[in-house]
Amino acid sequence: MRRRALLALAGAGLVSACTGRTPERTLRIAAGEPGGFYTAFAGQLAAEVSAAVPGLRMPVLSSQGSVANVELLRDGLADLGMVLTHTAAAAQNGDLGPRVQLRALGQVYENYTQLVVLAGSPVHSLTELVGRTVSIGAPKSGTALLGAHLLAAHPGVRRESLPLEEAIDALERGRIDALLWSGGLPTPVLKTLDDRVGIRLLPLDAAEAGCGPLCDSVLVPPGAYRRTSRTPTVGVPNILACTPELPADLAEAVVRVLVLRAPFLVPQQTVGAQFLDVRNLISTGAVPLHPGAERAYRDLHG
Repeated sequence: MRRRALLALAGAGLVSACTGRTPERTLRIAAGEPGGFYTAFAGQLAAEVSAAVPGLRMPVLSSQGSVANVELLRDGLADLGMVLTHTAAAAQNGDLGPRVQLRALGQVYENYTQLVVLAGSPVHSLTELVGRTVSIGAPKSGTALLGAHLLAAHPGVRRESLPLEEAIDALERGRIDALLWSGGLPTPVLKTLDDRVGIRLLPLDAAEAGCGPLCDSVLVPPGAYRRTSRTPTVGVPNILACTPELPADLAEAVVRVLVLRAPFLVPQQTVGAQFLDVRNLISTGAVPLHPGAERAYRDLHG
């Protein structure tokens, strides 16, 4: 398989040399579920990178989230992946199975953990969910990993693991009492639910999240949803991850887009300054920067 891939690359180089055309290359980015910020951000990044690098295609792959994205990177089915920092650390430590060596191109934005109930729910705290049912996220999401820690001190809470759109439907139909989600603010499909029937976010304590310094205590900014403002919750930085095998020139090209095209990588509906702060791009936690990314940052910022 590897020999066939090398022959294909060699053939592409010969075609380019004979025709003068730029050889086509593909850079696959594993994002997340439809309606979430992973997908919105990945789509905008793909468009900007493809425009900046002639001959480069950047398809966006749907997935269940961070854990699934680590597996896609590990198995060579994706070249880049959106991964929560606590999930990346767990993958590197072997907590999710065999150790996975990851590298980072940058910290791209802060995920807000959102424990959602309908506006008319009698529940106002995590403790009040004892005896009730919560979807903690899709089985291979970083949200589910975080949710298991958050609910460890509340064993009476019944858990389900549903993808976001299924969880929203179950919440609206009354089959579950709350859903957990980690993403940007507002998350588009949750904003739609808020506009339709109204939602609230329950307060969460970062100390219960089980991710130590990889998590932050944050406040939901005004304007995220109609009935939620300055609710305390758990913030988790999100990195754009890859493996050490990613070619250095592609890593460098993506980082240059992250830095130089930052204003064009912010989904229009976002509130709060949570995207692509150049000062934070190199703060990738337990995951070291890819050498190509290091080279780009040094060239751009010294």
